[in-house]
Amino acid sequence: MKTTADPVRDYLSVVEREAAALSADRRQELLADLVEHVEVTLAERPDASISEILSELGDPRTIAATALAEAGHGSAGTSAAPGAPSAGDAPARRGKVHPLVPLLMLTLSLPFILVFPDQPGPVLGVLFRITGAVLLCTSVHWTAVQKTTGVLLVAVLPSVVFATANLSGGGPEVGTPALLANLGAFVLMAGAAAWLWRARRA
Repeated sequence: MKTTADPVRDYLSVVEREAAALSADRRQELLADLVEHVEVTLAERPDASISEILSELGDPRTIAATALAEAGHGSAGTSAAPGAPSAGDAPARRGKVHPLVPLLMLTLSLPFILVFPDQPGPVLGVLFRITGAVLLCTSVHWTAVQKTTGVLLVAVLPSVVFATANLSGGGPEVGTPALLANLGAFVLMAGAAAWLWRARRA
């Protein structure tokens, strides 16, 4: 992967060293943000060189100082280069899809199927779930771990449970058991979506 080139590792090493006063979690989040910014920029501008992208980011010491200032560890000192994103939130600002869109698509896929049990309800519900999962996985508003956890809880787990119940013929009968099962699945999906919303990068 291009972002494992020596210039990027050297850049990240300086940021990590200068931001040593940050908590380990916040420091790793900062480094992940910078790596993701480089990856997104390379995807959008394949002809751009690594050195050019790092130059646009600004001096690594300034990035670290800005992050320290935001965390309450003194003054940022100098400003970042003009046009360079602020430390910790650069990739999120490049997102083209609002973070609420994939969460709504994933959460509302189940009610759509339940409200319209005949066609096209199931088809649209599945399309909503797949599209929402793709948008979530390609979003810059969450880390890789958050994306994986979100897709598992909001899309994969409910789909596997319903598919297994339908294929085995052991799904709950129509009535209160079915209502409780669907309600439980919806609560799980809504809860995971709410967690993702709170954990998003602004």
